[in-house]
Amino acid sequence: MKGLKVFAGFVAVAAAFAVGFTWTDIRAGNKPSFTKLAPKPADAPALTPTQVFSSEYRAIQGLYWRDANPNQLLYAGLDGMLSALGDPHTQFFEPYMNEEFTRSTSGQTSFGGIGARLSPDPLGVKVIQVFREGPAHVAGIKSGDIITSVDGHVVAGETSDEIIGRIKGKIGSIVKLRTFRGGRDTLNFNIPRGRIIPPSADGNMIEGTNIGYLLVTAFEQPTPEQFFRAIQDLERNKPQGLVIDLRDNGGGLLASAVEMLSRYAEFKTVVTMKGKSGRTETVRTPGGLIHEFKYPTVILVNERSASAAEIFAGVMRDYKLATLIGEHTYGKASVQNIIPLRNGTSAKMTIAHYGLPSGTAIARKVDEDGAYLSGGIKPDVEVKLSTDPNVALGDLKTDNQLQKAVEVIRQKNPKAQ
Repeated sequence: MKGLKVFAGFVAVAAAFAVGFTWTDIRAGNKPSFTKLAPKPADAPALTPTQVFSSEYRAIQGLYWRDANPNQLLYAGLDGMLSALGDPHTQFFEPYMNEEFTRSTSGQTSFGGIGARLSPDPLGVKVIQVFREGPAHVAGIKSGDIITSVDGHVVAGETSDEIIGRIKGKIGSIVKLRTFRGGRDTLNFNIPRGRIIPPSADGNMIEGTNIGYLLVTAFEQPTPEQFFRAIQDLERNKPQGLVIDLRDNGGGLLASAVEMLSRYAEFKTVVTMKGKSGRTETVRTPGGLIHEFKYPTVILVNERSASAAEIFAGVMRDYKLATLIGEHTYGKASVQNIIPLRNGTSAKMTIAHYGLPSGTAIARKVDEDGAYLSGGIKPDVEVKLSTDPNVALGDLKTDNQLQKAVEVIRQKNPKAQ
């Protein structure tokens, strides 16, 4: 009986579709025509997938009730093809997305602002980092300052996004800031907004210590130069340790990671890549760029440290050049290339999988719901980030992972304070 009900339901659905397909003919008093839905003859020559796609592309344009944008159909088709590969790291970029991705990896994204990294604070926002030679640096803003007022508006209780939105503005316009410094001094600044291109690598001395802090947010084209310049600036303060922060760093260019690693080790294997052909290719650091580090290095990582960030952290750990602290990394063991396509489009495609020098497997594994099961790089010292809502990454007073990094450096070097 149940089977009859299911069959009856199927017949009803089929009838509804049939009425939908033939309604125009019925209203006109004509016999319904199904010629456009008729299958192709059985003896029709077999077509290649490319011929089928081209044929159906023309059919859709010809049969749809209004003119279809050919580029939209083409882009949707290309996007669908790449999505069908089932690789989350392979994707199609339309012209606008392609341009934005290129701008991002080349470090060209800019806005009007003061040139500082800010984090939430009960009184407003706290300055975590001041960009070299930016408007805030020129005006005398320092790391640790708390911005309490923007253009005369007290910002306590607002979100950091809201406050940053007030600080950003037209290049050349003036923003008036009131800051609280050292728990006692109130300072006022009139700062002309400048064109800010946030560096992907920049550093400062951790307040109250002789330990350097170097934040790397991405591996872009300018990153290696910014990275080494930041190290040189920090070394003018004679640091007794260095914390490299790769938390939330989604990666970027393998070439940038290799160049940065060449400051620590020359002619060393970085990754061994295996592509479709089955052949392996070994990527090594070049020679002639080595730098003498006279202090211990600690690297902070978390689950959002991926791709080139994992390669940098993993290689540093494999060669015993740094201690990893934090939480496991993402587990992205694949390499992508940008393949230029026509009309300003491109495809970011996985071309190989890689292994670290130690041979440790880091490929991410997830369950049916996409939740993490295993993979990534396990840190030497595991420390989960505090769930306190006032935690600000890079702030020694609230960032418990950074606190642990400083503690480890002090254990390694008695001169570190």
